[in-house]
Amino acid sequence: MRARRPLVRRLGIGGRTGVVLLAAGLGVLSPFAVVSPASAQQDTGAAGTWATPPQVDETVLPPDTHQPDKTYTKKTQCVQRSLGQNVEIKTIPWGQSYLQLDKAQQIVRAATNSVGGGIKVAVIDTGVTPHPWFQSRVESGGDYVAKPDNGQPDGLQDCDGHGTEVAGIIAGNPQDPKVGFIGVAPDATIVSYRQLSSNYAADQNSSGNSGGDAGSPPGSNTGQPPGNSGSPPSGQNGGQLPGNSGGGGQVGGGTAPEQDDKGDTRQLQKEGTAGTLQTLAEIIRGVADRGDIKVINMSVDHCRAADGTGSIQTGEQQVQAAVRYAADKDVVVVAAAGNVSDDCPQNDQPDPNKPRSIVTPPWFADDVLSVGAIDETGGVASFSVHGPWVGVAAPGTDIVSLDPAEGSTGLANLTIDGTTQSPIQGTSFAAPYVAGVAALVRSMYPQLKARQVIQRIEATAQHPAAPGGRDDFVGYGVIDPVAALTANLPNDVGELAKPKPVVQTAVLPPADSMSSTPMIVALAGTGGGIVALLITLFVMHTIRRNRPTGPPS
Repeated sequence: MRARRPLVRRLGIGGRTGVVLLAAGLGVLSPFAVVSPASAQQDTGAAGTWATPPQVDETVLPPDTHQPDKTYTKKTQCVQRSLGQNVEIKTIPWGQSYLQLDKAQQIVRAATNSVGGGIKVAVIDTGVTPHPWFQSRVESGGDYVAKPDNGQPDGLQDCDGHGTEVAGIIAGNPQDPKVGFIGVAPDATIVSYRQLSSNYAADQNSSGNSGGDAGSPPGSNTGQPPGNSGSPPSGQNGGQLPGNSGGGGQVGGGTAPEQDDKGDTRQLQKEGTAGTLQTLAEIIRGVADRGDIKVINMSVDHCRAADGTGSIQTGEQQVQAAVRYAADKDVVVVAAAGNVSDDCPQNDQPDPNKPRSIVTPPWFADDVLSVGAIDETGGVASFSVHGPWVGVAAPGTDIVSLDPAEGSTGLANLTIDGTTQSPIQGTSFAAPYVAGVAALVRSMYPQLKARQVIQRIEATAQHPAAPGGRDDFVGYGVIDPVAALTANLPNDVGELAKPKPVVQTAVLPPADSMSSTPMIVALAGTGGGIVALLITLFVMHTIRRNRPTGPPS
């Protein structure tokens, strides 16, 4: 029988009452009680509940065509290094320190003699440049945008400068102690699929099946080629990138931050760009059919307004069927939760089960581990889209990763949106932290199935102070790689289940029934003492009675 995702996720914040009742039924909630096989369904009695997608229609799963859905032509120059220099960034990125990745890597290395070695991670993104710090651990998966124009195999050209940074967080390995940066699983292998690009647009005369409704308001790329906007600030890489990698990072007070800036405008099926939900579904199916890829990272999203009917679009159905297909074939599917933008408003409405925005693939939480973002303070990043489908969170601001420009041998910590420089940030870069941890867990616990790996990551996360140990902002909490690799969880060889409360009975040592001597001695001593006391009282009474009462002679 197919395992289902945790009940508390399906309830979301709107289902807090159900979580409280469940807790009352159990009598107590352990740290692992937030993860369950969830045989129960979300309460569908509440009218207008749109947060849960319709049932999976496996008949719509498209075959993998291994090619773009239509003809796309480059409209913007590919990312290039500014000034032709590599600026050294020797400090350790805060995300690595926050997650204690050095300790996690020591644990895996001691147990397996590598850190993710033998694990393949598919990166479905804008392509991956074969940076030298991958040490030839990047393989071609396929190209669903266009044939590369740099002589590289399919999927190994990153014209947008996004996928390389994502892959670097997963498996970058400088092999230089002077460099603070290192990927989560630096011995893992990346399989690159180029599926999205804002630097390409469909030919005017091209026709093809886009895989369903676009679902997003029209938008277009600025069309400005990346270039130098002056020397980079001191200590920052000259390898700036075109496009915005995420919104700002200021966070308001409380668990739910105020929305004070916007997020990434990069989306699937956006007018003037390459990349559709159908080709995403095709790639997911192709990855699952390969059989040698254990983890998928998708830092690509499709966001649309919720229509209030709970309906689903054709392309969304195809992705839903694809992620179910992959999960059933033992592939861990990780996706970015999405960034707030003008076309993707924040889900800050009163009822979380009636979202303003629907984000695919995170919407399909039964089979996808979606990742929100936190900033350096540990608070929720304001650009991170909320929702009942959010699984966990990871660092997503002030990112340092590999410079995606061809010929680069250094790092990048800046991106260019039009002509404006900004730090690299977004849920796009929180997701690969989780995908890297999933690779380590798969290396450490090869007997665990894909859904069990996800449950382990969720169960060991730093749970928020919310009913059931999750909320719509960080899901089950910020990931804890060390705990995910070392925690002794119930039923590790099977599905993680809620631990049931057990009444602890007092166990006393047995009575000494072999000898009564101690008791006799104690009673005899007590009796003797009482007799002595009585004799003393009698003597004193007699002396006082016989004492003369008259005056002395």
